[in-house]
Amino acid sequence: MKALNILYAFLGGAIVGCSIALLFAPEKGSDLRSRIKELLKKKGIDFTDDEVEQLVDQISAQIDQ
Repeated sequence: MKALNILYAFLGGAIVGCSIALLFAPEKGSDLRSRIKELLKKKGIDFTDDEVEQLVDQISAQIDQ
């Protein structure tokens, strides 16, 4: 069980790290949101534009803290 928690923590950190790296990349926001949506769709996760916007806002809020 402990190994599973470590794996979840690692994966969660990797996802947050990748998201932050994408947000700070020199790219227009609309292009970045499209890229995020495409990447999630490839993984089988279907997000609407509003849900992607909420995800980006949530990550941005965490960065500002």
